[in-house]
Amino acid sequence: MVRSSRSSTTRFLYSLCSTSSKPPPPHSPIAALLAGNLHSRRFSSGSAARAREPKEAWWRESMDRLRNIGILAHIDSGKTTLTERILYYTGRIHEIHEVRGKDGVGAKMDSMDLEREKGIAIQSAATYCTWNGYQVNIIDSPGHVDFTIEVERALRVLDGAILVLCSVGGVQSQSITVDRQMRRYEVPRLAFINKLDRMGADPWKVLSQARAKLRHNSAAVQVPIGLEDDFQGLVDLVHSEKVVSEEIPSNIEALVAEKRRELIEVVSEVDDKLAEAFLSDEPISSTDLEEAIRRATISRRFIPVFMGIQGVQPLLDGVLSYLPCPTEVSNYALDQTKNEEKVELSGTPVGPLVALAFKLEEGRFGQLTYLRIYEGVIRKGDFITNINTGKKVKVPRLVRSHSNEMEDIQEAHAGQIVAVFGVDCASAVSPVSKDSGGQFSKALNRFQREDPTFRVGLDAESGQLDNLKLYEQTIISGMGELHLDIYVERIRREYKVDATVGKPRVNFRETVTQRAEFDYLHKKQSGGQGQYGRVCGYVEPLPTGSPTKFEFENNIVGQAIPSNFVPAIEKGFKEAANSGSLIGYPVENIRIVLTDGASHAVDSSELAFKLAAIYAFRQCYTAAKPVVLEPVMLVELKAPTEFQGTVIGDINKRKGLIVGNDQEGDDSVVTAHVPLNNMFGYSTSLRSMTQGKGEFTMEYKEHSPVSNDVQMQLVNTYKATKAAE
Repeated sequence: MVRSSRSSTTRFLYSLCSTSSKPPPPHSPIAALLAGNLHSRRFSSGSAARAREPKEAWWRESMDRLRNIGILAHIDSGKTTLTERILYYTGRIHEIHEVRGKDGVGAKMDSMDLEREKGIAIQSAATYCTWNGYQVNIIDSPGHVDFTIEVERALRVLDGAILVLCSVGGVQSQSITVDRQMRRYEVPRLAFINKLDRMGADPWKVLSQARAKLRHNSAAVQVPIGLEDDFQGLVDLVHSEKVVSEEIPSNIEALVAEKRRELIEVVSEVDDKLAEAFLSDEPISSTDLEEAIRRATISRRFIPVFMGIQGVQPLLDGVLSYLPCPTEVSNYALDQTKNEEKVELSGTPVGPLVALAFKLEEGRFGQLTYLRIYEGVIRKGDFITNINTGKKVKVPRLVRSHSNEMEDIQEAHAGQIVAVFGVDCASAVSPVSKDSGGQFSKALNRFQREDPTFRVGLDAESGQLDNLKLYEQTIISGMGELHLDIYVERIRREYKVDATVGKPRVNFRETVTQRAEFDYLHKKQSGGQGQYGRVCGYVEPLPTGSPTKFEFENNIVGQAIPSNFVPAIEKGFKEAANSGSLIGYPVENIRIVLTDGASHAVDSSELAFKLAAIYAFRQCYTAAKPVVLEPVMLVELKAPTEFQGTVIGDINKRKGLIVGNDQEGDDSVVTAHVPLNNMFGYSTSLRSMTQGKGEFTMEYKEHSPVSNDVQMQLVNTYKATKAAE
């Protein structure tokens, strides 16, 4: 058994291994597809296993003509519009509809009503097209940071990517985030500077920003002829030709020569073969330069920069020329029979099936599981094994996706991205409850399966509530406010359930600050056997750093209280400590010491002593000077140094304590202790303060006493709530 491991393994992803390992026969549809006399070009290998196979393998030419790419960028950069143009010019769609278009149709890749209404991508959408005899699988990912998990999922299975940059807005904060993700997943990429016809367009400024902010080793492979309203076309620097007509305008000949020389110099710095020719002053042909760019791009040492507005044909040519085919990317599996030893996959249809389930989606016909195939062939009707569960399942239906449309296929091979029905996968998050019914529970369970960053939990301190109350105390968490707003709206639209949304309840605690004695007699006569139990002792705070939160000690000497009643007394004190009298939260960090008491030969019972303990605790609690404790979080945030003052000022406003401030390159790393109650909405605030460039992590540190004013406010709110009940 093996599982894919391109980079860090995420829990919600599942690999599938076929029980059939034979390649398709020569007369199969795949073999027929691969048997054509196709011209192919490959300048880099990247797989030791591939070198051991026959040069004229039946699958090689088809694999060379396959590209798996993603289109990624910041929000409103034009990703979905670019995908729409690609689909139109490759013949996959016959009409172009704008994002938030006036015709009300919307872009093809925005299949959800919410996406079309808001004009943003919410989910990754997969499609495919054909260009110059090549099959191109495309994943269009969201740009908003709240849906960054969709970008992560896409990058995990892509061989190459297009980073879209706006010629007016330039490199944005989310551009930095997306570029960081592409580096993490080691994805070769092109850059595409679009919107050259917009007022204020300056592609050379954007290229400079990419080099400075993204640390790209990049150069333009095209030069625009005019900008804004004067934009007329592009000059291809690799082939020194104009895209629109045959001749380069004389007024930009010098600029073209300068930029072509710059392109050769930048590529020469990372490609030895081209450097040798460049340093020897040998003439560099278009073929030599193209091959060098391809080698440098695939090895991730260079990023070619394309430009344009709506015409995407040159960009598509660049995808074919410079981005890798599946066999030029190294992928690894973990052999579970050998202590998860790392195994390099051949990336070919020869061998057992190894596929990664990277995305789940609830379709009209059941759960749709998206697969990237890394090795072998999958066929409709095959039995495959889920290596996480060991279960064998049959593939009843195999499809290729075109946004929300599906095309049934009989089989698919390594390098392709397909989807299957009937293969049950799930994220690592548990459902709300195994027996909860209704549309609300169904919606939450579905969204958890589809999105690992959407978490659902129940307020553990809600007490024994009926089902309605239980649902009202359901807590959802995600990547940001927009992320959660979208899911609440989807619950309303798709499942016809309205949810009341409010601020989550903070798990406050109470404790005592000084010793207080108790002496309580519980005595009750009701005609029959009565109740009698007396307990004496004291309550005190536990020492700081104590490993326990509640201690009970029996220090009675003699038989004032029979030993068989002591467990009931301890149980009574524990039960009383579950709800303090200040704000009704559990009482922690206390020691109860029992020193004396009294019993009755007939009327004493476990119940009597348990009640005596409960009332004794309430009797002495106020005298022990109780205080409210709040959870304090250890917050570590990173932001550019220019925003350091603003960020620290905001932490101080949230009553945080700065405990560290370090420098990492151009960034400041601030460590602080901040009350959790003051951290709600912080992700949105941090983005606003840092132009989206700040990020933070937060983990529980300890419970600490609140200030007097906060405690008074909490106590008054609690009393008002109790009075209203």
